[in-house]
Amino acid sequence: MCGRFSVSGGMFSEMVSEEIGCVFKAEENLDLRPSQTVSTIIYVQGSVEQQDVQWGIHPNWAKKQIINAQAETVNEKKTFHHAMQNHRCLIPCNGWFEWHDEGAPRKQKYLFSHRDERPFYMAGIWFPGDTPQLVTLTTAANEICRPYHDRMPVLIPTKSAWKWLEDNITAITPLLKANNKLPISVNAVH
Repeated sequence: MCGRFSVSGGMFSEMVSEEIGCVFKAEENLDLRPSQTVSTIIYVQGSVEQQDVQWGIHPNWAKKQIINAQAETVNEKKTFHHAMQNHRCLIPCNGWFEWHDEGAPRKQKYLFSHRDERPFYMAGIWFPGDTPQLVTLTTAANEICRPYHDRMPVLIPTKSAWKWLEDNITAITPLLKANNKLPISVNAVH
């Protein structure tokens, strides 16, 4: 689920800067993949700022890289608990990709984007270090996404961005559920 997403430059970065209230300049990557650098927004000492991090973590016990965590259990898992409490981030994106089996030899690729061509803000948690890393959060798919995949990214509404970044777990828990009113457009990619 959500193993690739899209980030464009220029106007996209300007929209994010305006909506969130910080300087944001992402490098364009229309097919961003795990282990690549992701521009995020973090909360630091009363303000928000951009931080570039690597997508995915590789704990000692894991056989492969972990790129997502389930929102329903993220705060209970030892691997994620501290980051969920102290290091939440927003991942601005144009949309994300899913592949759906439609009986053809290859699965069909779909782009899930904002109907009004605005940024989406995926919820994530980040891990400080010499090379900061992040994991995106997923939740059960809403009505729009469910026909294509049973999971989707946790999407934080713009008006709740600061709440997500700075508030306590109890206050942000309602943001972890899928929202059926999100203006999501689904388009086949050829």
